[in-house]
Amino acid sequence: MATITAPGWSQTRNCANRHAGQQGCQLEGKFTCKACLLVSYCGPICQKAHWVYHKRDCKSPLLKSTWQPGWELERRTPAFVGGRGLIPFGGQKFLWGNMPAFDLVNLSSNEGMDYNGHLKLLFGASGDLRNVVRTIALLPEDFHGKVLVTLNDRDFSIVARNIIMLLVIFVSQDLDEAVESVIHLWYSAFIKNSHMGLLNNRVRPLVEAVCEKFGGKAPGSILGKTWVFNSRSLRVVLRKEEWLLLPSYLQLPHNWSKSRAQDIRTACTMAEERRDYRERRMLSQLPSHRLCADKFRRDGILLPFGSPTEEFSTPNPTIFGKTGDWPMKDSADPFDGWDLGEVLQIHCGPASNDIYGKLHCFLTNLLSQFYGRVSRLEIHFELLNFDAESLPDHLEDRTFSRIEVSNISDGGYLGIAKTLWIFGRLLDSPHDNPHATLVTLFMNTVDEIANGKKEALSLKAEMMRLVQYLPPQGLSFSEGDPWMVNMLSARPLVRDVENFFERSSYFTSLND
Repeated sequence: MATITAPGWSQTRNCANRHAGQQGCQLEGKFTCKACLLVSYCGPICQKAHWVYHKRDCKSPLLKSTWQPGWELERRTPAFVGGRGLIPFGGQKFLWGNMPAFDLVNLSSNEGMDYNGHLKLLFGASGDLRNVVRTIALLPEDFHGKVLVTLNDRDFSIVARNIIMLLVIFVSQDLDEAVESVIHLWYSAFIKNSHMGLLNNRVRPLVEAVCEKFGGKAPGSILGKTWVFNSRSLRVVLRKEEWLLLPSYLQLPHNWSKSRAQDIRTACTMAEERRDYRERRMLSQLPSHRLCADKFRRDGILLPFGSPTEEFSTPNPTIFGKTGDWPMKDSADPFDGWDLGEVLQIHCGPASNDIYGKLHCFLTNLLSQFYGRVSRLEIHFELLNFDAESLPDHLEDRTFSRIEVSNISDGGYLGIAKTLWIFGRLLDSPHDNPHATLVTLFMNTVDEIANGKKEALSLKAEMMRLVQYLPPQGLSFSEGDPWMVNMLSARPLVRDVENFFERSSYFTSLND
């Protein structure tokens, strides 16, 4: 399996004492706080000076192995017990991935590492850019073929953000500027003035020029614009109404402030009525991981632990938009779109428990590779905003080397039969490309089929397996007991999903 980083790859971090003078200490952090392994320092002088700021985190109850959730300490039934465990909270947008990214092309297992022909990729229900970024970043260094990438999603908020981030990649002449800007536009609730300046000075004029040109077109018109950057291009095809809406993702409501935006965000991410749900997740995390997760829920900025956040003073317009709402669920997390095990292998200096710092390092390296590939390849992106079912009507009889359609094959969406009918015919013919592949995801199928008598039998088998890893810690087996909560949460990790999936294939005729 291809990996993003070579073994031992590392990225250094500055000393955490950023309060030493106006600019803070600029030296490399060479050793860590041994109590928490979350921050690093250049030496004992800076560590001692920074203790007044770090003490609250280092002494946090969340870092203690004896930490217990509030419902246990208060001897009450948690809110998620009694059929209320799956109630979503917050907005309904999925601006971040909810399944780990993967390499759609995977040349080493298909055409071969020496392949230099064209690649035509279709992401039919793309979601965010994670699969695109990973796929392009992992193309071999000596690959010089032409790459055509088509991305479609029916949610305009997702398409708008993808357009903006790709434009940032294209208009930025500096690698560090491009990578840092995309990371924070993607995942941080607040961005720097320099990031906003990049949007205002180099991205927004491109978008507004198109909107001015299309302003007189008939309502409902489908309109395309291609921006050319030497051997690369970005084409966007939208209805007139979406074109005119696109600039709103580059600006904020009038008289908006960071404090107002933060209040709106934390009203969702830190809602008191969701405390039990948050702590249920914390219960299964390592102490340092739950403190890092709690910090991200509170400040919403994807940075290494202990990094200064004062410069991140502007609400991210690509997330808040012109309405000023927090659009995602309270449980949304950047880690949902990436392989946790792979991220944890990253070396980011001595602060080895800083998992969001590791994710920041991981994304910095991945996006640097993506930026490098895009800069050197003949690559052409096209972004669309249509329902997947009608997508072939907008593709002009094109065919593709690879097609990825997320989980539209689930029963709640198109289903597998309709998915195969719509997208199977868009693949290159076996004669032209025997490696042409349609990749789909059955995200909900097992949960949909797991019920009745066989579900009860499965529960018993799963609990027996889990006891080997989570032995009982007392005599209480109530649904609110922390041990039982962890057991029930861990069931998917040991579930015989093949058994359930084979049952589902009977109903969906996959074996026909």
